[in-house]
Amino acid sequence: MHFSDFKNILLKINDFNLPGNNSLLKLAPPSRVKQLRDGYKIVNPKLAAVMLFFYPDKDKKTRMTLILRNKYNGVHSNQISFPGGKMEDSDVDLKDTAVRETVEELGVDRNLIRVIRPISKVYIPPSNFIVQPFISIYNGKPFFNPDRKEVYSIINPSLEDLLKLQIVQSIISVKNKETIVPSYIIDNHIVWGATAMMINEFIDLFKEMVNS
Repeated sequence: MHFSDFKNILLKINDFNLPGNNSLLKLAPPSRVKQLRDGYKIVNPKLAAVMLFFYPDKDKKTRMTLILRNKYNGVHSNQISFPGGKMEDSDVDLKDTAVRETVEELGVDRNLIRVIRPISKVYIPPSNFIVQPFISIYNGKPFFNPDRKEVYSIINPSLEDLLKLQIVQSIISVKNKETIVPSYIIDNHIVWGATAMMINEFIDLFKEMVNS
């Protein structure tokens, strides 16, 4: 889809209700399904924000950015995620967190980022984070200069490929234990957990907007 057409559709987004749990549950790992339905018992959660970052490629087609995180001593090591991270004291709000982290991790121009709206928050039990995703568009072709301490590589699926994604069951390893989870396969990478849940809500929301 041409980026200008995508922007025109996206600017109607505030007229639509978020799918919320109806979308999130489809990609939730089995261990989180009951918690999502019943509500989490959350104690002193940490706050974070991520960005669904859409931009025009050289052909003016719409793409979204995901990152493969470097290996490190943490629960999200070597996983596919959106740019984003923990809220800092210097951040005005979670939107500011999402923008700051996106700029730091991707090396893009802060002034060209336009945040459109937040979508549903997702709680991540292993790290006790509540994550607020934001949809944004980039008013220009980005020149990525990723932070190599955090980002191993950047993945840029097209909007068309996102809208064609099928939910599949994948075997992943968490703490040396294999488990089967609903997932997406994007550029030969398994995308699961919170990131897949957020992608699914966006896809459901965007399709509703296109078909309205």
